Amino acid sequence: MYRLQLNVSGELLTEVISTRVPEQLAKDLKEIEEEEKADRATVIRKLLANAIQQWKIQKALRLYREGKVTLWRAARLAGITLREMMELAVKEGIRFQYTEKDLEEDIISALKE
Repeated sequence: MYRLQLNVSGELLTEVISTRVPEQLAKDLKEIEEEEKADRATVIRKLLANAIQQWKIQKALRLYREGKVTLWRAARLAGITLREMMELAVKEGIRFQYTEKDLEEDIISALKE
């Protein structure tokens, strides 16, 4: 028998993940729980979601810097807007690289949406 659980946003929660953490990390979590007035599971889900989002952004920026994806594709991989990706690329000091082929790929991607 499956037991479905939803979070406050209505998202289906499907997997339980457990891990051991260093004492200082546990103390930090406790501090965040108190500050946010939230239970531990909610705090961990929120922090994990933020960390994953940042990881995706860093991966997308790396791929763009290496010329492996267009800026448009990097934004899509990171789950952010093209404008946001452009701003992040500027902050990271990444020079814009845009070829005719990139333009063609971006137009094809845009038409698919």
